Amino acid sequence: MSQTYRLASGGRIDRSKVLNFTFNGKTYQGYAGDSLAAALLANGVDIVGRSFKYSRPRGIIAAGTEEPNAILQIGSSEATQIPNVRATQQALYAGLVATSTNGWPNVNNDVMGILGKVGGSMMPPGFYYKTFMYPKSFWMTYEKYIRKAAGLGRAPLQNDPDSYDYMNRHCDVLIVGAGPAGLAAALAAARSGARVILADEQEEFGGSLLDTRETLDGKPAADWVNAVVKELEGLPEVTLLPRATVNGYHDHNFLTIHERLTDHLGDRAPIGQVRHRVHRVRAKRVVLAAGAHERPLVYGNNDVPGNMLAGAVSTYVRRYGVAPGRKLVLSTNNDHAYRAALDWHDAGLQVVAIADARHNPRGSLVEEARAKGIRILTSSAVIEAKGSKHVTGARVAAIDVQAHKVTSPGEVLECDLIASSGGYSPIVHLASHLGGRPVWRDDILGFVPGDAPQKRECVGGINGVYALGDVIADGFEGGVRAATEAGFKATVGTLPKTVARKEEATVALFLVPHDKGTKGPKQFVDQQNDVTAAGIELATREGFESVEHVKRYTALGFGTDQGKLGNINGLAIAARSIGITIPEMGTTMFRPNYTPVTFGAVAGRHCGHLFEPVRFTALHAWHVKNGAEFEDVGQWKRPWYFPKAGEDIHAAVTRECKAVRDSVGLLDASTLGKIDIQGPDAREFLNRIYTNAWTKLDVGKARYGLMCKEDGMVFDDGVTACVGDNHFIMTTTTGGAARVLQWMELYHQTEWPELKVYFTSVTDHWATMTLSGPNSRKLLSELTDIDMDKEAFPFMTWKEGNVGGVPARVFRISFTGELSYEVNVQANYAMGVLEQIIEAGKKYNLTPYGTETMHVLRAEKGFIIVGQDTDGSMNPDDLNMSWCVGRNKPFSWIGLRGMNREDCVRENRKQLVGLKPVDPTKWLPEGAQLVFDPKQPIPMDMVGHVTSSYASNSLGYSFAMGVVKGGLKRMGERVYSPQADGSVIEAEIVSSVFFDPKGERQNV
Repeated sequence: MSQTYRLASGGRIDRSKVLNFTFNGKTYQGYAGDSLAAALLANGVDIVGRSFKYSRPRGIIAAGTEEPNAILQIGSSEATQIPNVRATQQALYAGLVATSTNGWPNVNNDVMGILGKVGGSMMPPGFYYKTFMYPKSFWMTYEKYIRKAAGLGRAPLQNDPDSYDYMNRHCDVLIVGAGPAGLAAALAAARSGARVILADEQEEFGGSLLDTRETLDGKPAADWVNAVVKELEGLPEVTLLPRATVNGYHDHNFLTIHERLTDHLGDRAPIGQVRHRVHRVRAKRVVLAAGAHERPLVYGNNDVPGNMLAGAVSTYVRRYGVAPGRKLVLSTNNDHAYRAALDWHDAGLQVVAIADARHNPRGSLVEEARAKGIRILTSSAVIEAKGSKHVTGARVAAIDVQAHKVTSPGEVLECDLIASSGGYSPIVHLASHLGGRPVWRDDILGFVPGDAPQKRECVGGINGVYALGDVIADGFEGGVRAATEAGFKATVGTLPKTVARKEEATVALFLVPHDKGTKGPKQFVDQQNDVTAAGIELATREGFESVEHVKRYTALGFGTDQGKLGNINGLAIAARSIGITIPEMGTTMFRPNYTPVTFGAVAGRHCGHLFEPVRFTALHAWHVKNGAEFEDVGQWKRPWYFPKAGEDIHAAVTRECKAVRDSVGLLDASTLGKIDIQGPDAREFLNRIYTNAWTKLDVGKARYGLMCKEDGMVFDDGVTACVGDNHFIMTTTTGGAARVLQWMELYHQTEWPELKVYFTSVTDHWATMTLSGPNSRKLLSELTDIDMDKEAFPFMTWKEGNVGGVPARVFRISFTGELSYEVNVQANYAMGVLEQIIEAGKKYNLTPYGTETMHVLRAEKGFIIVGQDTDGSMNPDDLNMSWCVGRNKPFSWIGLRGMNREDCVRENRKQLVGLKPVDPTKWLPEGAQLVFDPKQPIPMDMVGHVTSSYASNSLGYSFAMGVVKGGLKRMGERVYSPQADGSVIEAEIVSSVFFDPKGERQNV
């Protein structure tokens, strides 16, 4: 368990705290302050995964969010599994359990690895468009093995034990990135008194200053970082968010931040703490100080473990005290990469050679390397890495960058680590989230943010500013501008002094030539998605010249990578292949999220009962006591049916239906939406939202109405009663209550603000017990002081009085076609009233019934259920409900214009009809498609479908409602429903009213 590659000293780790962890079942040790990647490298772990397409062995390349290979599964139990965690961003903790996401039987010896040897011919770019097409019967098999080979981790199979939350924030200045530019910007903005949020994705603030060789005011750069952070912590208007990635930049300076609060402590959050939090921030000004990613050079076999970014080598050596090898070869085209060789040399390790693609570099760092005796090969590059599962050598040769060719046979240098640097790519992802196109700059060989649609500042590396002194100055000035524009007085400050260094220009080298060209070893551009230089060139030869088409055909920049390392190299290779410039080629668009965000963080506390609270009526306890089976309607638990011993749902529903038709049944209708509407313009408002007229509805009466959306399609329905001249109670469907109220508020506030009308949801205030059946009047008469005489209390009216000694509103309306009364009492008194009704109802065989029975009874009468018999494409005429449409109302109600559209008045629209199976024992499945010609070859002309279907004891046969093209003019004709088993059910088109068509029973 010894850390073979741990340096004897150095780093920001705590060597006194040893942490044990496991990787792929084997136990290792690291130190507090390590990243998982650093600990793996310290223990000599070479292979951390297999590549997506070719199953080639892959090792750690980078040290931050740009890492494409070390994507691991984290978690010690099934419930705590987290897929696709970057080892470079995961802090080490005691007991951490990590596994590779692919590789069988194991990551070191993967059977699929044979594809890596022949994959170029078997799986070229776009192979997924060209293969696995035939035979169709194999599709499910293809999918199974393709998914198994994908290697993208797996979701946990048990419930997540942790809690997550979100927080809404406002600030004057939000600063993204806490490297030198971000810290300077935060200092400038915070000193002005502005409310500042500083967010950075790393474990601690400082960015590149945590592992730099540079000094500030003659002291280690980390001292300046500590001083700045301490000052910021002491300012009351400053919020510091480490381990917090700004993942999305949205309209109006709205940004989302994913904060990982306890990932560094364990695979479960401590009791009382949340694991992740999403901050939803609205900022007056935003400062983007995201920095830049180092680009790798693209050369042969550059994916073999032991190939790393030069900057990452410095990070592991200086920040973590880890040497990812023993002998280093550096390949570069810029001065900055020389820091890796110097850091390696200063750690007492061997620098075999530096291959510099430039002709005669003379910068300060170059001269320092020469002075230390490091071999420098100019006009040269590593053109090929040697080794299969780990680097064993580097083939270095002279190259002609302009001619793109190898000019010497070169030599193979023995080494176990190749570091490369092709320059820097500003991190423009966030700046591009709103659609702004990045702009190419030849002087830095990179894209920088383009036009700013938001009030933002870009500072430091994202601006192509790389010299440390310039970065800090740029950050400070950006912070001053942001605070000033947010309304605060500018501050002055003394910037730390840096050592000026001479640096020479970077040479444009995006693809290192090979003497065998595309027939040589694979040159990987995007290692996460196995995109090679040859693959990009093939895509352009096949006609994919748009940058977005190249991306999709090759998968360049797909997945969690989002082009962080490979995008610029890939674009440059495509541009060169087509014969255009990089600016002409352009760049792909970057979208949120910048890095993956866990579903837990997205949901926050909106999960379980907080995501969709379960609602119970005031009578729920009685339903439970009496054995009700429940169904979810909206968020409510509604009794579905009340089975007796030995009854299934069919027997129970048959019994309940018979009880209602023969005597009296009891339904808990409390869940229907109830909206109290008051104001002098209440009638006018109802006129505008309902299809029918409401101006003359008298106090004490009720009316059924339909609501349509702007397109004329039925949106909701219900009965509204007039309580007073300026006072109405509206009922809606159970599931539609919230959306109807929201819709009414929207129209009132945006379209008709001049109307004096007010809405209040009172659904929970009233409990509703519906008595339906021939004996309902007799039963209710025993419990109320209301005059229940037919003439005194006619259909579609309501009365106030006492029921069971409790004040109540009683409505005489019916959804069953029977004599019915809806008794509404204040919810707190409902149980007492119910008990009295039950006791009085014993002599009438009072039977509780549920929603299934209600559906059968209403369908027998042809009453619709919005959302079941409608689907958003049905207008009132389609439903044969033109009687409910006031076409001559003085004000154009919502949906009238939509109903008059050409499509809504055309012939042969689907219309609601009744369907009576010719064989009364047959049952039409709900959703079944209907045809006129059952012998027509497939594909058949579908002319409609079944919306509701039931077996009816009252009718003596099964029946259905459905929509059929031109159905209202086809009464008596036949339609057919082909079934999955090959059978066909024949049905007659009839009226949708099957029971008591004259309505005599509800009017007795």
